[in-house]
Amino acid sequence: MSILTARPLTATAFAPFGDVLEAAGTPDRLINAGLCGRFHDRARLDFGPGGRPGLSIFEARPRSLPYRFDLVERHPEGSQAFLPMTEHPFLVIVAPDAGGRPGPPLAFLTAPGQGINLLRGTWHGVLTPLAAPGLFAVVDRIGDTPNLEEYRYPHPFEVRAG
Repeated sequence: MSILTARPLTATAFAPFGDVLEAAGTPDRLINAGLCGRFHDRARLDFGPGGRPGLSIFEARPRSLPYRFDLVERHPEGSQAFLPMTEHPFLVIVAPDAGGRPGPPLAFLTAPGQGINLLRGTWHGVLTPLAAPGLFAVVDRIGDTPNLEEYRYPHPFEVRAG
């Protein structure tokens, strides 16, 4: 079994896989008579041909660290954004594409208030909240064509806290 250390989620480290969604820094503009800061256009949303954006609510069973996994998946027809509906951190597992299969995975631990947007075709682990309730608003592609590929690594990985 291979050991992964979960590192803090940062926009720079996560950029090859997607976007970190958070209200960090100075808002791009003030709206609502100056009472609301807008952090504008923070995700590279992509819904592919024949699809449309959809907003769903996911309720995932919490897990704990250390966490073992061997399953990753990707969505070739669209991006997928996860916005936690609580302040609890969650685990994010991603892997680069290696010729149509996932390469070595990486693990990130979100900070309170962070969400993610996975780019179209990015290999990733299943939704992994670390506390109850595991509620997320999810923006992804809705369409009639298949949009899920799964891969099981030949050996499990274990993710530990950093």
